Amino acid sequence: MLDISQIRLGSVVKHDGEPYVVTLCNQKQVGRGGSIKTIKIKNLISGKVLEKTIQGNEKMAEADLSRGQATYLYSDGGEAHFMDAESFEQFSLNKENIGAGINFLKDGTEVTVLTFESRPVAIQVPVKVELRVESAPPAVKGDTAGTATKTITLETGYEVNAPLFIKEGDIVRINTETGGYVERVKS
Repeated sequence: MLDISQIRLGSVVKHDGEPYVVTLCNQKQVGRGGSIKTIKIKNLISGKVLEKTIQGNEKMAEADLSRGQATYLYSDGGEAHFMDAESFEQFSLNKENIGAGINFLKDGTEVTVLTFESRPVAIQVPVKVELRVESAPPAVKGDTAGTATKTITLETGYEVNAPLFIKEGDIVRINTETGGYVERVKS
């Protein structure tokens, strides 16, 4: 059981028998009345978002999730397909439940899969991924007043701002937490 001080952004709790991840967390102290925490939680299975207020002495159950490795295979329609690294069984997850992480998945990407009651419910994308630049507009000569960046398109279709020296075919490292360009990878 997690008390009010242990529930943080990213914590995975069990509510009504299903796993939820904490997506927003605000706490305020009310004089001698104790602490009140307002949280938003997202269901890892259905994607439903709830807002909940927790009083100072209330507790929430921690969801029992197991972690394993899986490989991203492909996407079709609204689903992304993966293969478990140990059992080689294939499973799919709704793209909406994956969230922004879907922008950084290419064939063969290794991910961490979160399993609840022997059912895959979510994935964690590596913090940094390397992707090939599909298209990059040429740099305009003299366009360097201030921060000189341009919008490039990566092999997954994701667009990101990058320095002017990045060109088509380069491999770049992207931070999946911020969605931003980190560096060009030496070939």
